[in-house]
Order: sequence, then structure tokens, then C-alpha cells
Amino acid sequence: MSRSERSPLLLAGLLAAAGVAHFTRPRTFDAIVPRGLPGTPRAWTYASGAAELALAAGIALPRTRKAAALTTAAFFVGVFPANVKMAVDWRHRPAPQRAAAYGRLPVQVPLVLWARGVAKAGEGRS
Repeated sequence: MSRSERSPLLLAGLLAAAGVAHFTRPRTFDAIVPRGLPGTPRAWTYASGAAELALAAGIALPRTRKAAALTTAAFFVGVFPANVKMAVDWRHRPAPQRAAAYGRLPVQVPLVLWARGVAKAGEGRS
């Protein structure tokens, strides 16, 4: 399997794992839901987990890959405020936890670019 064939499957796997984590460890995600959002943090945790699972399925299927990958790029931008909240909330935690929280911030850029790359590679399949 070539790198271009593996890339969408790896992205789908990452999204699926994150989606499952939202349901198996929801408290972790509840804590980073920005307070200004309407509804409960748990509702947002479950909604974002379900979205990640749906995006994973969409990327895994060649027929829906391009649209799902573009939506994934937007999703990664949309969840960035949660990562900012985590970094702010964890600024007084021990160095390893603080580093993990701060490290999530720049990781969003390659994730967005990865999803866009998967979409571009899938253009011939729509």
C-alpha cells in the first residue's frame, strides 16, 4: 500500500480513536469545552466525538473522502478554541502536562494540512 493510500486511512484511524475516546473518557473532554458555548460540556463532548466518528467513516470511503476531508480540516480549526482553553487552564500544572497542553496548539496546523492533502488527493474520486 502506497503512502497516498495509507494517509487517508491513518487520518480516519486518528479520528476514530479520538471519537471513541470522547465516549470512553468524556470527563477529559468536558473540561476543555469553552464555557461560552450553549448547553452542557458533556453534550459538546458527545457531539464532537460523534462528529469525529462520522468524519472517520467519510474519509475511509473513497466516494465521500474529499468532502469528509475538507470537513475534517474545518473541524480541526473549529476545535482549536478547546485546545487554547486547555493550554490556559493547564498553565499552572506540572511541566510535562503544561508542555502537552501547549504542544497541542501548533499540532492543529499539520492536522489541517493533512486533511486538506487527503481532500486534494481524493479530488479525482468524487
